[in-house]
Amino acid sequence: MKNMFKKIALTRSALKKAIVVVSVCALASFLLLLYWNDSSESTKPSSTMAMGIYNTHIVDGSLDGSPMSAGDSVRDSAIPVNPIERLWTYRCVNNRCVRHHFVDGVEEDFDTNNAHQQQQQHGGQAPAGAGSANAGSSSSPGKRIPYLTCTMTCGPINIWPQPTGATTIGSKTSRFRLSDMHVKIVTKFEPVDKLLHDAYDVLRAEVRAAMVSHGATLEEIEGAVPAASVPAGVQQLPRAEERPLATEVNDAATVGKSAGAPESSGVGKIHFFKLVSDKRYDVDAFEVNVHVEKSGDTHLTLHTDESYNMTVTHSARVLIVKITANTFFGAKHGLTTLQQLIWFDDEERTLKVLNKASIEDVPKFNYRGLMLDTSRHYFTVDAIKRTLVGMSHSKLNRFHWHITDSQSFPFVSRHYPQLARYGAYSEREVYTTDDVRELTAFAKIRGIQIIPEIDAPAHAGNGWDWGPKHGLGELSLCINQQPWSNYCGEPPCGQLNPKNNNTYLILQKLYEELLEIVGPLDYFHIGGDEVNLECWQQHFNDSDMRTLWCDFMLQAYHRLQLASGQNATAPRLVGVWSSGLTSAPCLSKNTFAVQVWGGSKWPENFQLINSGYSLVISHVDAWYLDCGFGSWRSTGDGACSPYRNWQTVYKHRPWEEMKLTTLQMRQILGGEACMWTEQVDESILDARLWPRASALAERLWTDPTEERYSESVPLEVYNRMSVFRNHLLELGLRAEPIFPKYCAQNQDECV
Repeated sequence: MKNMFKKIALTRSALKKAIVVVSVCALASFLLLLYWNDSSESTKPSSTMAMGIYNTHIVDGSLDGSPMSAGDSVRDSAIPVNPIERLWTYRCVNNRCVRHHFVDGVEEDFDTNNAHQQQQQHGGQAPAGAGSANAGSSSSPGKRIPYLTCTMTCGPINIWPQPTGATTIGSKTSRFRLSDMHVKIVTKFEPVDKLLHDAYDVLRAEVRAAMVSHGATLEEIEGAVPAASVPAGVQQLPRAEERPLATEVNDAATVGKSAGAPESSGVGKIHFFKLVSDKRYDVDAFEVNVHVEKSGDTHLTLHTDESYNMTVTHSARVLIVKITANTFFGAKHGLTTLQQLIWFDDEERTLKVLNKASIEDVPKFNYRGLMLDTSRHYFTVDAIKRTLVGMSHSKLNRFHWHITDSQSFPFVSRHYPQLARYGAYSEREVYTTDDVRELTAFAKIRGIQIIPEIDAPAHAGNGWDWGPKHGLGELSLCINQQPWSNYCGEPPCGQLNPKNNNTYLILQKLYEELLEIVGPLDYFHIGGDEVNLECWQQHFNDSDMRTLWCDFMLQAYHRLQLASGQNATAPRLVGVWSSGLTSAPCLSKNTFAVQVWGGSKWPENFQLINSGYSLVISHVDAWYLDCGFGSWRSTGDGACSPYRNWQTVYKHRPWEEMKLTTLQMRQILGGEACMWTEQVDESILDARLWPRASALAERLWTDPTEERYSESVPLEVYNRMSVFRNHLLELGLRAEPIFPKYCAQNQDECV
């Protein structure tokens, strides 16, 4: 019996030892897992192009892509916007920032003697007055003034597009923590309240992204430091105040490491933080109050009031922003302007904001558009989101989505999936209804309306050739017919069959699907450009071609009305591209608006105005952003030239050139920049669009008046454009530079 008890005791002892060993192994496995998550990177790209080079936290909003959590995520994929310029500091001199050498913490003063040499002569101490600057960018000796801090506090207002009403902005700044920002929405309209909260979450996410793009650490983003490294003199918080701000593997996806950060700090560990001393910050609370009282409409129209007023005040360590608007869209523009008053100072390692402002702002034109062709090349949903981000910050409000053309049909219709099956480049290069819905929601939060276009009757080839196989007859004619120059403007050819009723039925179902997702719309685009009468004539030589075109356009409009449904609001205006057929008397000026794409000197501009049509202007000689890259084929012109630089886009003021009267100006709905993509794919989309599309944005929002015969853009516009281009880089857009970096560092010297 004793032996039995001894065996039991030994068994229990062994069991205890085994439990200890298993526990230790489990803990080691857990730590190994943390290390693995710390050192590994996601291998799944978010698009066909390696999205790691972009700030994908901007287009996703959160780790799961939900816009509601847009303010809670920062990713490690930020591109380096600008390296920290430790060699230079800037002074505000006569309302411009002047660059000076900054060596070993001392500014060199070339007006007296070399300050660095003086420092050595004084035993390492900086001479009196070294490092000082004018009001707005002043600092104590040894403190560098970054260019962005200087340019935001020196000289003219750095807002793009420039406000149109009475505007005063001070040069004093307040340092703040992102965690101190809080929003209060005052509106009786629940949908507006939700959209504004979403828009504010996006603002916070983008501010965090800007910090990451400048190399900010998690501690700097949160306005806190690790508990173990609280410097002497900083008030210690009670143990209960300590809180974990970043845990486990989420850090690897959400934290941007700064250069030189120790390997052990940041990722894969649980961090406890203490708040940084209040002396580092100027405010304890940053209150953003947004008031929308008049309208609960969340759908943009040609008559939406997009105006807003904004004030910024700072008193008793409380910074208060008040934005008042009549609609969600005006309030959203106010938030966008507020974001441009905020920046990250890479010397003081804090966020700063201009703390005194009064802004009244309203756009001159209600239609401020950008068109993207996704047929000649396919663009991922992420690429389109980046485009929408740039539009939102430029205050462009209509995304004209030229989804289909004769080259491809990437839209997957629920009713007619054969269109994409026969017309898409591949099974992956398609847009589902869920994709369109996702982009519509993404755009709406950013104050943008999506206007889809299924081009018809021309530019409809690949994707429409399956009719005979399914008993629907020839849906389109001249598909891929050669020689192409006889039947279309560029290969491949294709033009819808105007005498096949099934063609109209398919169009109706396509309109129905798109309106269900993006609607309600008061403006819809049905194409209508570059109809080749020779294509139709070889099939219908007994018909008048102009009458045939009129019949097609009117039938397409009728089908759009049917697609809108009895209980839905049909689009009030239908957009068509200008052509030699546009001014035909069959198109009512009360129903059809014309998108004028020809040259600014072409007679059609005056003819359409005199005929009473409303116009959206997209002149090829100013606002076609695809021009200037040479011919892409061996025969024919194949390209427009020259390149339209941002100055050309900015200075184009067609209503002034046409000398329109006040009454005729009412016919100008606005303008639109066009990006046709024969020679553009996702790899270069950002650079082709930005910042040139932003130049159009200021023309349509502000419409600044200049010397009529001046060939140059004012100097202050160059500086504002340079600052705004950097802002676009912070947002993850690869905007092309407007001049050498030397010119950005040395304001007004190059232009």
